Amino acid sequence: MGNETKRAILGVIFIAASLFFILAAFGNAGVVGRYTYDSLGRLFGFGYYLFPTVFIALGTGSFRSEKGRLGSVKIIGGVIFFVSALGLISIANRDGGGQIGEKLASPLLQLFDLSASVVILSALLVGAVLTIFDAKLSFAPIVYLINRFRKNNPNPDGETENKPRDDYGTPTRGIGDGKPVQEDAKEPRTPKVLEPFDGEKPTGFISLDSTIKKGMFRKFIPIPLDLLEGDRGKPGVGDIKANVNIIKRTLQNFGINVEMDEVTIGPTVTRYALKPAEGIKLSRIVALQNDLALALAAHPIRIEAPIPGKSLVGIEIPNTVKTTVGLGSMLAAEEFQTSDKPMLIALGKGISGRSYFGNLGKMPHLLIAGATGSGKSVTIHSITTSLLYRNSPEDLKFIMIDPKRVELTLYNNIPHLLTPVITDAKKAILALRWAAKEMDRRYDILEAESVRDIDSYHKNVVNPALRKKEEDREFVDTMPYIVIVLDELADIMSSYPRELETAVVKLAQMSRAVGIHLILSTQRPSVNVITGLIKANIPARIALQVASQIDSRTILDAGGAEKLLGAGDMLYLSGDMSQPARIQSAYITESEVKSVVKFLKEKYEDQLPASINLSEKPEKDAIFDLMAEGTAGPEDEDELYPQAKDEVIKAGKASTSYLQRRFRIGYARAARLIDILEQKGVIGPGEGAKPREVLVGRELVEAEITNSQP
Repeated sequence: MGNETKRAILGVIFIAASLFFILAAFGNAGVVGRYTYDSLGRLFGFGYYLFPTVFIALGTGSFRSEKGRLGSVKIIGGVIFFVSALGLISIANRDGGGQIGEKLASPLLQLFDLSASVVILSALLVGAVLTIFDAKLSFAPIVYLINRFRKNNPNPDGETENKPRDDYGTPTRGIGDGKPVQEDAKEPRTPKVLEPFDGEKPTGFISLDSTIKKGMFRKFIPIPLDLLEGDRGKPGVGDIKANVNIIKRTLQNFGINVEMDEVTIGPTVTRYALKPAEGIKLSRIVALQNDLALALAAHPIRIEAPIPGKSLVGIEIPNTVKTTVGLGSMLAAEEFQTSDKPMLIALGKGISGRSYFGNLGKMPHLLIAGATGSGKSVTIHSITTSLLYRNSPEDLKFIMIDPKRVELTLYNNIPHLLTPVITDAKKAILALRWAAKEMDRRYDILEAESVRDIDSYHKNVVNPALRKKEEDREFVDTMPYIVIVLDELADIMSSYPRELETAVVKLAQMSRAVGIHLILSTQRPSVNVITGLIKANIPARIALQVASQIDSRTILDAGGAEKLLGAGDMLYLSGDMSQPARIQSAYITESEVKSVVKFLKEKYEDQLPASINLSEKPEKDAIFDLMAEGTAGPEDEDELYPQAKDEVIKAGKASTSYLQRRFRIGYARAARLIDILEQKGVIGPGEGAKPREVLVGRELVEAEITNSQP
């Protein structure tokens, strides 16, 4: 007889016994029931009704148990529950516990008095309940009620008391609580599943006490967390025991003996860990990826060999039902609320349920790439909102570049913007050039103040100046952090490849120390867009679902992103990680973004940025200067430039004589076209009599022609 059958029979017996005691109390159990009720009533008084309660608890406990047997521990727990409850009844009503209850309560009252006796019996009662149901004690609901009470009853001085919340952000542990899944000699045992905590919608305000102590967020108005949603849904993983057996049997069919270990449930995938026998090459297991996918009827699966920090191989299988990781639950996590890092961003949750946060100040730049619909824009919104929740407009400024015109324009008119969202490619280049000039200016300030970076400048220069009284306060450059968000790198790269790469590389190389950070995104992760110089200077990268392994290697220098599931499923790699981590990105809806933007507009109505038109020559007090010397804009180009660019790329070579013959033009005009092509980065510099090298591919020309069409 199997273990599950034995547990089911025990559960039925306990439930039947509880029903018998209930029927006996109402006189519907015949002579035996009447005798049982009278006898036990005299002995236990009101404690008689504990019998059906205990048996129901043991019955449900046997159904819930994942062990091979019910266990003597649960039986002992039931006895302790009965005895402690009977003692409490006797203390409350001397005759209520019957003869046995009086004999239990009298010695306790003589030895410990009333209050101590109640405490002892209550502790035994709670411990017995936890033992029977194999549960853990959580104070999250109590903390939640306290926070709700504080929100409804503010302090007399009108200030909101911001305390870290304990009921959100708790890491979701995997199966077996991280312990290996042991196997019987005859039959593998099903691992125990710990369901993740189903938190309520986040409420209250974000707690930033640790950061305020360092002098930042001087006029920060906390954004309510209830503008954002928490986690939604629970993961559906199917039959874990069957999957364990399928994996083991499939590998055995190919001569690979393994020992199944822990099973970890994540929001998107479930990871089955296994330990190969000695002498088994990992490459043999990795080569069976398609065979395992066929046997498990799951696609795509990903094999992590080995799991970082463990001598195990992980097989990641998509969940039948995914969990939506809400940004609200990430921002309500204790790690986020108590951190003193102003540039901390919420990334998402890993397979084990661990919350991943990144410090943009340490990264110091971030590259995001993935196919259309993989979740790039949502990831950018999550990162941007994380920064808005942590920083006031005095401490953080954004330059947002959105050639698509529909994503980042939601943030127009928030006080954190240095300029309205830029949608024109030429203005984007000017903005990046201004950032480079601002970087040089900040380095001059750091040199004059003898500090090494922006954090040291804030600590040693800005904060002491702000602590002075108003009349003694000296003027000081507060030097806010600047984050440049570029939503589609390829669109601008197709128009100004050389200028864009030069500006991005210069900022990426030197801007970390002065608090200027880049967040670049592209849906076309090719080497023409993500060039070697850009990759070399941006070590922190996020790869969402891509079409091929080549694209994955372009982003991460490793495969794996082609096996992701989309909808925010991503691989995150930073400079201090040896292997990328699989994370489910935090999700934020468009309505949530609009709610946050609306709140900021209302609270900082007097600090909204002035409208700056970069298409015209700026005034003296404008934040950008064109710095356009040497930059040929579209109005300076020859009308033959698009055709000349197309021709030299198709021909794979470029020379003045070739353009003269092809378009039947004079030398002066052909030479001017060559100069423009070189300036735009289409062709390389001259090498004597040799034709010039063509630096861009055919696909960029097609993209530019497509984008230029109305």
